[in-house]
Amino acid sequence: MTQRDTLVHLFAGGCGGTVGAILTCPLEVVKTRLQSSSITLYVSEVQLSAVNGASVARVAPPGPLHCLKLILEREGPRSLFRGLGPNLVGVAPSRGESTVPKGQPGPLALGRTRQVAPHFFTLLQRGGAGGALPLPRFTAITATNPIWLIKTRLQLDARNRGERRMNAFECVRRVYQMDGLRGFYRGMSASYAGISETVIHFVIYESIKRKLLEAKAHASMDEEDESVKDASDFVGMMLAAATSKTCATSIAYPHEVIRTRLREEGSKYRSFFHTLLTVPREEGYRALYRGLTTHLVRQIPNTAIMMCTYEVVVYLLGC
Repeated sequence: MTQRDTLVHLFAGGCGGTVGAILTCPLEVVKTRLQSSSITLYVSEVQLSAVNGASVARVAPPGPLHCLKLILEREGPRSLFRGLGPNLVGVAPSRGESTVPKGQPGPLALGRTRQVAPHFFTLLQRGGAGGALPLPRFTAITATNPIWLIKTRLQLDARNRGERRMNAFECVRRVYQMDGLRGFYRGMSASYAGISETVIHFVIYESIKRKLLEAKAHASMDEEDESVKDASDFVGMMLAAATSKTCATSIAYPHEVIRTRLREEGSKYRSFFHTLLTVPREEGYRALYRGLTTHLVRQIPNTAIMMCTYEVVVYLLGC
């Protein structure tokens, strides 16, 4: 690829990540709240009558809709966009870096130019190392972890209406005062484990995309209306992205819960494996999948929006 092609794919990936992050931010806030260890605080007002007439607090975690309702009632609609600033700062470079293809033309251009299917190990390198950029994926995770930690802390900062909310700069100061520089890298081990999700996602996505392009190439022998075929490309890529992301997320989801627990303020969890063992022992194995439904509801449209925006930008820029 030429330098221009690389920059186009980087820009397109950043655009896709930014659009997806803005539109799905409320769902991410709900997901993060559900993943946290303090989720029972959100049901403290829900009482159940005991046999002797006393009342006890329900300890079962709320569902996504209940959590969403409580956030709106207690904190207001603005709380559904907590952490959006740091999210936008980190999502553009990370998404742009992860969508730069390794020596391949733009996906929609494949409808016009025949391509040999990429080798499996090339896909693993693309998913795990973020493509042709010199920095490997784990280096990008290390560099951006402070941004994601601040985002998570802001999303977990639940304050009632009228209370002064903590901003990003105050959050940075608190993290440094409590834990020093090391505090900004909590949860990084879980992010490393999350690379497996990216690998699985891109392997499945590229496989589905290749099948769609082969079907399109076969149909093009009989069809002459290019505009119809281009429109079908966008729909096909969105479906491919949604399918691949669903499979990858369901397999690798526990690392999301572990990462949130490690990033909580005053977290009792010491490491990735300590959290992996402690959460099931104290809350059951289902706790490792808490918030999965919300995560899927968010990730499917987010990935579809991101990949579709990416494909459109690359196509419009003629790459």
